Parts: sequence; structure tokens; C-alpha cells
Amino acid sequence: MFGMGFTELLLIAVVAIIFLGPDKLPQAMVEIARTIKKVKKLVATAKDSLEEELHLADIKDEALAYKKELTSAGNNLKSINPINNIKEDLYDVTVEESKPKPKPKPRTKKEPVKEKEEVTFKKKEKTPKEENE
Repeated sequence: MFGMGFTELLLIAVVAIIFLGPDKLPQAMVEIARTIKKVKKLVATAKDSLEEELHLADIKDEALAYKKELTSAGNNLKSINPINNIKEDLYDVTVEESKPKPKPKPRTKKEPVKEKEEVTFKKKEKTPKEENE
């Protein structure tokens, strides 16, 4: 209590008994208790008025909300492991490579391959069939 040990309290009680005497000591203790109670009440009132003026409750709520948000973001960051992502990517690549690729259809002889005609501005030469007509 008040940073004092048992020996200090005992010493104060002995000094009080010596100076006040056994008759006045109970009355003095009651007065000291009342004074301590008034001081506690005054401190509580001052604390409440300060909280009202500074809106400490709102600031505390806001700080707690930020703390929760930061905690959840930190947990999300902890769950991200780049090694796992690389492993998943490598697994996907190996699975795709292990799948058989579809073979291209062989060309049939019925479908002749057409040669591409070059687009030019030269006059076309007539073939013998076209000249006879």
C-alpha cells in the first residue's frame, strides 16, 4: 500500500499512538480515511472530465480497431509463403507437360494443297485454253 511495507506501517502506527494517545487515535484514523476517500473521488471526477473533453473513449475504440486490422493483415502476410506458390506453379507446369498432346490430323490425298497466288499488278498471261475461246 502506497509503496510502503509492513515495517513502515507499524512504525507509523507506533508514532501515532505516542503522539495522539489511545483516546484520539480512532478519531484521527476516521478523519484520515475520509480524506483519502475525498481525494479518490476528486481524482475520479478529474479523470472523467478529462476523458469527456479529450474523447479518449472514441480514440481508444479507434486504436483498437486499427490494432485488429493490423493484426489480421499480419496474419494474412504470415500465411503467404512464396515457396508454396512456387511449388504450386511447378506442379501445374509438370502436370500440363505430362498430359499427351493431341496429334495433328494427317492430310488426305483428296484435298490438294493450293498454292498461294501472289498479288501483283502485272497483267496475267493467257493460257492456251483461254486463247481458243
